[in-house]
Amino acid sequence: MDHGNSRLRDALALTFASIFPLVIGCFYFLVFDDPESPATRLTYGVGKVIQFSFPIAFVWWFEREQIRLTRPTWHGMPLAIGFSVIVAIAMFALYFGVVRHIPAVQNETPEKIHGVVKRFRLDSPLGYLAMGVFLSGIHSLAEEYYWRWFVFGWMRRHMPVALAIVLSGLGFMLHHVVVVGVYFPSNFWTLALPLSFCVAFGGGVWAWIYARSGTLYAPWASHTLIDAAIFGLGYVMLERYWA
Repeated sequence: MDHGNSRLRDALALTFASIFPLVIGCFYFLVFDDPESPATRLTYGVGKVIQFSFPIAFVWWFEREQIRLTRPTWHGMPLAIGFSVIVAIAMFALYFGVVRHIPAVQNETPEKIHGVVKRFRLDSPLGYLAMGVFLSGIHSLAEEYYWRWFVFGWMRRHMPVALAIVLSGLGFMLHHVVVVGVYFPSNFWTLALPLSFCVAFGGGVWAWIYARSGTLYAPWASHTLIDAAIFGLGYVMLERYWA
């Protein structure tokens, strides 16, 4: 395949990869009336399978020599962990200093979170912990493979690294706008959208760390720690239901 065709091929693949998670989120959170119906769950599950299998299938078909496992390394870890600590402190400070006192957040947001926990039959401290461990540890790895290894990794083949960082970070943000908007429905412009741009910034930082370290281990560790902090805040909001 010549260079022009490969650029078009990659552009189409990256456009699909950047937008498809947004489509899944819109269907699950906005289109379907009953998120607990079998049809909704099946659609969401199939969508997730397509999302996370697409990069590996694409690379296997066109450039399978790029698929390889690397040994764990400490490259980039101090930077990644330092970023996580700063973000976690900022999140808790923002929540307890500002967000916690917003009336809608005091009532609507915990109710939304509790509804999700009940939907997955994890309505207990232990169940919530299991959900947090899975999403913080396993799902974050899947997202790093998807957004940093594939989306950012293939973008930087065709554009400057700085532009690839920005575009992949914005792509990572898109579906989070829907998710965060669901949890802060009365504060979309003042809270959900600014937090979504924070997600884009975080995705950009993880892409930068990935580019510097040459491995997913560092951004994955950072992603895991920040997700764990988010679940910590969620636990604070849900304590009333388990008291």
